[in-house]
Amino acid sequence: MRGGGHVAAVSDASFDLTPGECLALVGESGCGKSVLASALLGLLPGNANTAGSALLGDTDLLTASEQELARAIRGRRVGLVPQSPAAHLTPVRTVRAQLEETVRELTGTGRADLRAAAEAAAERAAFPLDHLDRYPHELSGGLAQRAATALALVGDAPLLLADEPTTGLDRDLVDRTVDELRRHVLEPSGDGAGRALLMITHDLAAAQRIADRVAVMYAGRLVEIADADAFFGAPGPRHPYARGLLDALPERAFTPIPGMPPELGALPSGCAFAPRCGRADPACAEIPALTGGVACHHALEAADA
Repeated sequence: MRGGGHVAAVSDASFDLTPGECLALVGESGCGKSVLASALLGLLPGNANTAGSALLGDTDLLTASEQELARAIRGRRVGLVPQSPAAHLTPVRTVRAQLEETVRELTGTGRADLRAAAEAAAERAAFPLDHLDRYPHELSGGLAQRAATALALVGDAPLLLADEPTTGLDRDLVDRTVDELRRHVLEPSGDGAGRALLMITHDLAAAQRIADRVAVMYAGRLVEIADADAFFGAPGPRHPYARGLLDALPERAFTPIPGMPPELGALPSGCAFAPRCGRADPACAEIPALTGGVACHHALEAADA
């Protein structure tokens, strides 16, 4: 924070994920979605306060040591499909070289079998084998995304984190990317169970296409968690902010939410959405708890649609 002090980037974010399930975490840019993913991977600065717990089986990701995260968690138990994958691929090494290195590190495959194992990893992510000897700058956005997905799947991790995986892609590539991710969620992981996928996105159409459940974040807090069919269909979102996100879509009411999100370093007291909400009243001076899947003193019902 400029001038010193602390910023509550994420607070009271409580949810669960089960094998074979996709949870889409949605919200406007700057609401804390990627910070949450960084916390799960142990990638926050050392002075970050990560109180609470994030359990992956019996392992608490928030208290695991850097050595444990590096050797046993990242890649092996948690796979990351990053935002802007071309920026995360090593620019001076071919896709094949990066796949072979990852396969060797995560699976212990010997030198004699590395080529075949890397090609199998590429095919799994629908990456064309005739592009394996290309460098990242020679790939289209869609192929760079497939290369990043191939790397994320090498370790057969039971949990995948996809951080804005469709950024910069056209609509057709967005649909193909989320369909591929969905396929990987449903296929067995290394322990025989399905994978769980936490997909962070501001693309509601992508979320609707892939998600089993939707979690909505605003100003660092989860304000609604709902079944995807109910969220995008009937009865619809119950939090006024979540309803506003859908109403802002061109295919819906095309009505933008008034105002701007607050700065995380200068949050209003009480409900952070109150200054933009037409339902706000004195009760909103108190931060609402996430109860029954919604954190709002004036939760919407189907009749309010």
